[in-house]
Amino acid sequence: MADHPAFVSVLADDFLRVSRHQLRVRLQRIETCLGRLSDEQIWSRRHEVENAVGNLVLHLCGNISQWIVGGVGGVPVSRDRDAEFARRDPLPVDALVRRLRAVVREADTVLAGLTPDNLVESRRIQGYEVTVLHAIYHVVEHLAEHTGQIIWATKGLTGEDLGFYAYLEDQDQHTSRQP
Repeated sequence: MADHPAFVSVLADDFLRVSRHQLRVRLQRIETCLGRLSDEQIWSRRHEVENAVGNLVLHLCGNISQWIVGGVGGVPVSRDRDAEFARRDPLPVDALVRRLRAVVREADTVLAGLTPDNLVESRRIQGYEVTVLHAIYHVVEHLAEHTGQIIWATKGLTGEDLGFYAYLEDQDQHTSRQP
C-alpha cells in the first residue's frame, strides 16, 4: 500500500499541513509567553551558561530562516548563530515578535509551495546533507524544544499557568458529569 502513489501523496500533503500548523501553534505560544514578560525578564538569565528567552527567540529566527527559508526555499540567508546567543543588549518585545512572525510567515510560504516530490530532494544545510522532509522535521522539532524552554522560563518568571491546556480541564469536568 505504501508504494501506491496516491497514498504517498496523501502522507506527504499531511506532513506538510501538520508541519505548517505546528509552526503557527509554536509561534502563538511564544507570543503568549513574550506578552507575559517584561523586556527585563525576556533578557534575564540566572547563570551565564543559561540562555535568555530573547536569545532563544533570536536563535529560532536564525534556525528557521537558515533551514527552511534558505535551505529548503533557496533564498539567500545570512546567519550569525553565535550572535544569537551572545546578544546581551535587549531588543524590545515587539521587535522580537515581529522578527519571529516574519520568519514563520516566510517559512510557511516556502512550505505552502512544496509538492510531495520535493520532500525527497536533497539539500546541504548547515553542513548537513539532508532531504527536504528531514529539514522540515528538524525545524519543527527544534522549534518545539525551544518553545518548551520558553514556556518553562515564563512560568518560572511569572509564577503563572499559561492556560495552554485549560481546554483539557473543561473536557475532564464535562466527562466527569456524564452518567
